[in-house]
Amino acid sequence: MAEDLMKKLISVCKQRGIIFSGSEIYGGLANTWDYGPLGVELKNNIKREWWKHFVHNREDMVGLDSAILMHPRVWEASGHIGSFSDPLVDCKECKERFRADHLIENKLKISVAGKTLDEISNILIKEGIACPQCGKSNFTKVREFNLMFKTFQGVIEEKSTEIYMRPETAQGIFINFKNIQRSSRKKIPFGIAQIGKAFRNEITPGNFIFRTREFEQMEIEYFVKPGTELSHFDSWVEHSMKWFTNLGIHPENLRLREHPQNELSHYSNKTVDIEYKFPFGWGELEGIASRTDFDLKQHTQYSNEELDYLDTDTNEKYIPYVIEPSFGADRTVLTFLIDSFKEEKLDNGVRNVLSIDRRLAPIKIAILPLKKNEERIVKQAREIFDMLKDRYHVQYDDTGSIGKLYRRQDEVGTPFCITVDFQTIEEDKKVTIRERDTMAQERIAISSLNEYFQNQF
Repeated sequence: MAEDLMKKLISVCKQRGIIFSGSEIYGGLANTWDYGPLGVELKNNIKREWWKHFVHNREDMVGLDSAILMHPRVWEASGHIGSFSDPLVDCKECKERFRADHLIENKLKISVAGKTLDEISNILIKEGIACPQCGKSNFTKVREFNLMFKTFQGVIEEKSTEIYMRPETAQGIFINFKNIQRSSRKKIPFGIAQIGKAFRNEITPGNFIFRTREFEQMEIEYFVKPGTELSHFDSWVEHSMKWFTNLGIHPENLRLREHPQNELSHYSNKTVDIEYKFPFGWGELEGIASRTDFDLKQHTQYSNEELDYLDTDTNEKYIPYVIEPSFGADRTVLTFLIDSFKEEKLDNGVRNVLSIDRRLAPIKIAILPLKKNEERIVKQAREIFDMLKDRYHVQYDDTGSIGKLYRRQDEVGTPFCITVDFQTIEEDKKVTIRERDTMAQERIAISSLNEYFQNQF
């Protein structure tokens, strides 16, 4: 049933211009996806609501847009070059490559975080874990696979010109900590938010846009005084959960999972994941980590630049601790699609409806002329379009019967449809407004439309 939902959703996403396979006309490029006309609107709306909630609505937050390409020493300091890797294993029979930890976790439902490569190899052998592709249990020894995408700066490809595509947006925030603190005159506690692309050479991406090699993060680094981090941590967990549920995610589909000690990253003293119940199982939607002072200390050491903070009220100087709420933008898009997509049985058939929050809907209002060949109806519909387009993302559509047009808009989550008919132009100067979820209809005067929709969004 869950697989059917994913297949149906992927089909709707392609048919309605939400998400397409990358490079499709050339046979596709595995696990790359392009956001279509409605998909880019949905994703932008999600990012806009995130920025509004976490940046504009708070006095202790500012924003940043740092470069994707950074000095290689950034990644040495952060530990990515030396230790940013996954345990890789190859099947000797069919030559397929897998993440060994995923093979074990999927089969035994246990985490192998913190175990050595030899220990992971021994578990594969002892438990007789089979290759998902061919069914044989004949793997190579587990080895490390670095996830960094490498490229070259300039025209000569040699060791001295190697640079990396960033695997996270966080380091751009850390290396700009001093610049931002001074220029914005923020006092601790305060945070820096960033939305941007990141790249990881994942061994086993998949599940549609859940895990891809090119993805977008919505990330915050919140700087606090040492010793106060755990109280701020709990506040950010609560704040994040409220953001999801306030935008319509059903609470029963969310849960918190705290990382056990052996699963914590070397820089973290506490990490909690907000997980969502995807059709393929529970998966991380957002990670919230207490990163201590690891990052700023590392960059101080590697750059020889002091990245401490002076409290001008107490004259105390210290390196701040950091709380990091890290959201996956693409996973968030997938979550809202899954959580709001449903099939409803009606007397005259079945309708697909994306009951997404009105603030996120790609199209806010669809304007539908009852007769596309009736000049007076079309003229009035176009005038309504022009009246609303500066305030809302509206769409004019006359490419089908009114029933088909309603179903099309339901499927992409359009909250309201306006129908212009003969009664509009011949009698009352009113239009029919149909609401997506209830399918209820009411007649509203054209002169009252702006006021009506102001109360709806």
